Amino acid sequence: MARGIRTAGLLAVATALVACGGGAGGAAAPSGVAAPPPPASTPASKPPSAVPGGGVRQVLAKLTVKEKVGQLFMPVVYGTTAATVSGENQARFGVNTPAKVVEKYHLGGVILFPQNIKTAAQVVGLTNGLQKASPKVPLIIATDQENGLVSRMSALVTPLPGASVVGATRDPALARAAARATGAELKALGVNLDFAPVADVNINPRNPVIGKRAFGDDPAKVSKMVAASVKGFHDAGVASTAKHFPGHGDTSVDSHTGLPVIKHTRQQWNTLDAPPFKAAIGAGVDAVMSAHIVMPKLDSSGDPATLSRTVLTGLLRERLGFDGVISTDALNMGGARTKYSDGEVAVRAVLAGADLLLMPQDFPKAYDAVLAAVKSGRISEARLDQSVTRLLKLRDRRGFLREAPVASAAEAARVLRSAEHRRLAARILRESR
Repeated sequence: MARGIRTAGLLAVATALVACGGGAGGAAAPSGVAAPPPPASTPASKPPSAVPGGGVRQVLAKLTVKEKVGQLFMPVVYGTTAATVSGENQARFGVNTPAKVVEKYHLGGVILFPQNIKTAAQVVGLTNGLQKASPKVPLIIATDQENGLVSRMSALVTPLPGASVVGATRDPALARAAARATGAELKALGVNLDFAPVADVNINPRNPVIGKRAFGDDPAKVSKMVAASVKGFHDAGVASTAKHFPGHGDTSVDSHTGLPVIKHTRQQWNTLDAPPFKAAIGAGVDAVMSAHIVMPKLDSSGDPATLSRTVLTGLLRERLGFDGVISTDALNMGGARTKYSDGEVAVRAVLAGADLLLMPQDFPKAYDAVLAAVKSGRISEARLDQSVTRLLKLRDRRGFLREAPVASAAEAARVLRSAEHRRLAARILRESR
């Protein structure tokens, strides 16, 4: 998915394409690529909850309704430190600094864009400062680092090839190694969720939004690469996201500005679009991102998948068996906003089955609408608790529910653009030819 951001009078369009994986088992590392280490999720002294869901239930019980609603939201904040005063924050949130935004709305997470990024030490300071602003529940700090076309952290991280180049190697072990390297660099900066890998099968050469962001046009190959990538992120201790469900690969309309309609039959969806998402789920993907697309043969309502209970709950939850976090694509995109107000879009996304509401166009209206829907009973408290529980479980699985991770500038300097990662990038380029 791509998301544009307006900064203090300038249109800083953060060339945003944020789009949102089983099957492939743990492939051995190829010769010349270090074998993945055991998952680096949590120090041994602070393991995930010994009793499944025990820590999650304890945290959930301590949250007020307003805090629970805040946990669903992940906006952009403006500034390069948690204390940066920005007119954008004041205009959008009614407070001046990123830290105050987190505190005011009890945010579950934030997403970083190039406007938040100058140096590695600065990003470490920013992420640590944001975590301090959320003492009750550690933040999910995310970015879109797909590599290639969508690389929010490109100023700092190793320039690893994008998915189409990795796909051209036809080697899942290289996909896993690339994701592990990317995840290690993100974790060193304090980022704990990547909106990657792309699980779309790009079969339309006129596709304006996916294209080279996909691993290819063969569902079997894409499935193996997606599953391997999910495991690579987990090797590094970072959460991963398969995107964009139910499949954005066969469209000639950009969902940032319009509402694509994909006329695949149910059988076509089963054989073409669904396999990479099944593979991601089989690999334990933490989140699946919805697409702002209409598939009339899957849901005749005309609503985009992001707002479709038939798609998100019926297909993704009930048919594919996914019980992780469902994230919307950015809610400021045109494809999500063609029929409903910004507040109604957020409410309908939750009712459809979404847990994480990404970048609403008008944040206060979206937050207030969801809170009002909970108070009125339109969104039941049980439904709200389901989403918050999934978001807490994501933290627990990746080892940062009990205590917020603290990034280190020295560790970032050691890991970012390391010789090992640069050699991996060169190898992928060689193997893709």
